[in-house]
Amino acid sequence: MTHPDYDHLQRAAKDHLWMHFSRHSSYEQADVPVIVRGEGPYLWDAKGKRYLDGLAGLFVSQLGHGRTELADAAAQQARELAFMPLWSYAHPPAIELAERVAGQAPGDLNRVFFTSGGGEAVETAWKLAKNYFKLTGKPMKHKVISRAIAYHGTTQGALSITGLPLLKQQFEPLVPSTFRVPNTNFYRSTEHGAPEGLSEEQFGRWAADQVAVAIENEGPDTVAAVFLEPVQNAGGCFPPPAGYFQRVREICDQYDVLLVSDEVICAFGRLGHLFGAERYGYQPDMITCAKGITSGYAPLGAMIASDHLMEPFLEPGAMFAHGYTFGGHPVSTAVGLRNLQIFEEEKVLDNVRDNEGAFRATLERLLDLPIVGDIRGDGYFYGIELVKDKETKESFTDEECERLLYGFVSKQLYAEGLYCRADDRGDPVVQLAPPLICTQEHFDEMEHILRIVLDKAGTLL
Repeated sequence: MTHPDYDHLQRAAKDHLWMHFSRHSSYEQADVPVIVRGEGPYLWDAKGKRYLDGLAGLFVSQLGHGRTELADAAAQQARELAFMPLWSYAHPPAIELAERVAGQAPGDLNRVFFTSGGGEAVETAWKLAKNYFKLTGKPMKHKVISRAIAYHGTTQGALSITGLPLLKQQFEPLVPSTFRVPNTNFYRSTEHGAPEGLSEEQFGRWAADQVAVAIENEGPDTVAAVFLEPVQNAGGCFPPPAGYFQRVREICDQYDVLLVSDEVICAFGRLGHLFGAERYGYQPDMITCAKGITSGYAPLGAMIASDHLMEPFLEPGAMFAHGYTFGGHPVSTAVGLRNLQIFEEEKVLDNVRDNEGAFRATLERLLDLPIVGDIRGDGYFYGIELVKDKETKESFTDEECERLLYGFVSKQLYAEGLYCRADDRGDPVVQLAPPLICTQEHFDEMEHILRIVLDKAGTLL
């Protein structure tokens, strides 16, 4: 059934709403997709059509849509205390959520600084790294190492750390002092400088060692932090080879550089653990997170820091002069607390770990299609790389990518009832990150729609 205000919504959207990362010209002769309702892993648009949410909104909706428990938690908190900043004051939901998150974060990551979202968490981590070294007698340490094609946010600092040139150039000059190293894309390892013939584990060692090379090139006394995602998102889900993070940890310890695990996507169950660092067995100095901390029912992010990073700020008169009006909002933190309770009650992490093998196996059926070159990821977080030639791994030209990925694949997946992401920040991929409540029936539905669309796309080359 079409929404009664459909025509008005279309006009108003086109006249007034500035959508994010959107080509508004594409809606001159087409309707703006308007989503009006969600239930479980499904969404409905303003014309009543149903879609499987294959991206959990934007790697956010861990528990699925329509969870009244989370809505009730928000309403109850808003009635009690709708707003109070954390600027020298506190409130119970922020205190309780900080305690819970710290209690489940790896090692001595016991200090939780709340933000409104992921970009702010990354911004906070970089500011803390610089401030920490200034207070501990190493004022020149301010530079950041991150990986090629990695996305870390859109604020000026987070965008500077981001390794996507085309996303950055229109906003330059950005914050200086950020440097890139190769990522862990084993499928295209030699294209990014790795020697030929390496095993995946050898490639991981090589990629990790490039962090040491970058630190040496810049001067260890000037490098403050390394920002890495457990599984890199942009480029299409690059998991770390065995031993990669352990080697990076050794390098950071050797040069007194902070290791920041950017888990805005990977934390809170996406990889079957509360934190990605747990899955891959490494100890960061900071974790940045957001998205799944509330399953999207309220905006919230956090930077979780180790005890030793807090120490200089406990001295008399010391202060981390940084904060956000809505960071640690009472309603958001109340929702976050209830969200993590549901994780335990419904054994959500167990569901991911129990089903991730089946999810991978279901997606790997698509490898029989000539256009599918690689399927990679972990947990409920996968990328499907599309290629022109499977044998040579030849990718598409910019024109072909525009015509195929945006002109056909992206639109057709949505038309067939699957909301996911077709992306060419790097090589062309389709990304899938469904709600963590999904099971085999949903994997089969994804594979069925992907097969129809990608099979057709292969004939359009």
